[in-house]
Amino acid sequence: MPPRNLTIIFFAAILSLICYHKAERNRYASSVADAMGLVSEYYVEEVDSRTLFENAMEGMLSGLDQYSAYISPDSLNQMNASLDQEFGGVGVEVEKKEPDQPLLILSPLVGTPAYRAGIQAGDRVLAVDGERMIGMHLNDAVKLMRGKPGSAIVLTIERTGRAEAFDVKIIREVITVDSVLGDTRRPDGSWDFHLEENPRIAYLRLTTFGQHTVEEVAKVFESTDERQGYEAIIMDLRGNAGGLLDAAVGMCDLFIDKGRIVSTNGRNGVLRSSYDATTGVAIPTEIPMVVLVNNFSASASEIVAACLQDHKRAIIVGERTWGKGTVQNVLDLEGGQSALKLTTATYWRPSGKNIHRSKDATDEEAWGVQPNKGFEVALPEDMLEAVYLKRRERDRFQSTPEDTETPAENEEAPATETETIDDPQLRRAINYLKDRLREKDAATQTALRQAGELLQLGVKA
Repeated sequence: MPPRNLTIIFFAAILSLICYHKAERNRYASSVADAMGLVSEYYVEEVDSRTLFENAMEGMLSGLDQYSAYISPDSLNQMNASLDQEFGGVGVEVEKKEPDQPLLILSPLVGTPAYRAGIQAGDRVLAVDGERMIGMHLNDAVKLMRGKPGSAIVLTIERTGRAEAFDVKIIREVITVDSVLGDTRRPDGSWDFHLEENPRIAYLRLTTFGQHTVEEVAKVFESTDERQGYEAIIMDLRGNAGGLLDAAVGMCDLFIDKGRIVSTNGRNGVLRSSYDATTGVAIPTEIPMVVLVNNFSASASEIVAACLQDHKRAIIVGERTWGKGTVQNVLDLEGGQSALKLTTATYWRPSGKNIHRSKDATDEEAWGVQPNKGFEVALPEDMLEAVYLKRRERDRFQSTPEDTETPAENEEAPATETETIDDPQLRRAINYLKDRLREKDAATQTALRQAGELLQLGVKA
């Protein structure tokens, strides 16, 4: 047989083998398609094909673990906006507890179109482009508010003190969202990271770990402004559900200068990747530090808390964390229009202990991040809600800019004084750092006294 024919037979055999394995791997695909066809043809009500597809995807992923999931196009856009910390919109924080309530403006974001248009905290949005908010869920209302930068939107506003509702036209822009918040707001609306009751302590609340989180934290400590000069740090990760692994690693690298930050293991426990600190730190290691956590701190929050605890860089105060120690990769579907969020690995802390809480894990097993001994502070659910509500009131930016686009909205909102928050977890952190600062002051006084005594001895000599 000619060599040419042998070559053709060889490549045909290889191609056949590849096709066979591919068909074997996808042998259930035709059954899924058949099932969708049967539902479409015989189900008692007409069902959209897209709905069937998304239901099938959700069912397949939900059977794997609690964190793997199908991400629909709308959900993918929201997730990307959260991690990117920017989206097209008007720039307001909103709330809508019940569908039969209007959309409540919690606070306009400083410098945004809503801020410049005179939108105030406490305003109630009755309609967006004529579409009523009553009867609409929060997520649907937020979708209406967001849109392409440069596009116009009309909000129908109801405001206390105004007899009638009025319309405000706003041009959407790219809105950048802070992920690092301070203790109080300055008159210009920017965050003051000095703890109000003790300005020597920096207080940083991280709401997520996004693209700009590490940069935001570094910026707090880079300023040469005379208002800076932090001598202790509280990093509040309570309620922070996580975010980007790179952001968690970068955050740890700001505070430690050597050693393991986190590692990930893949299938069968095989080491997949490891992350180590780089030389040098952005924040001096001698500055005492507390990290606040609770049972809603998860994923990237746990990576940071575990790393700083294992390296003895920070004291952990609060409650045991959630125990989400799995890595999810986002894999594109439909050309990037939708995606799969698929668990591909597990996180392991520098000590080599597991972070993840398995489905049947007991409290005695090693998972999550436990507060340091003596620093466990439980917060009952009713107290947690009270702390949240007081903090939200503190966070509101009440002032209205002078250069509003609409004179009718150029009204000064009454200023509200900041209110002390009865927060036992925060109080425990503050008291610990106050003790550390007193020790520092005492050591400084001792050193000065000794220096003075030596100077006097020198003079006598």
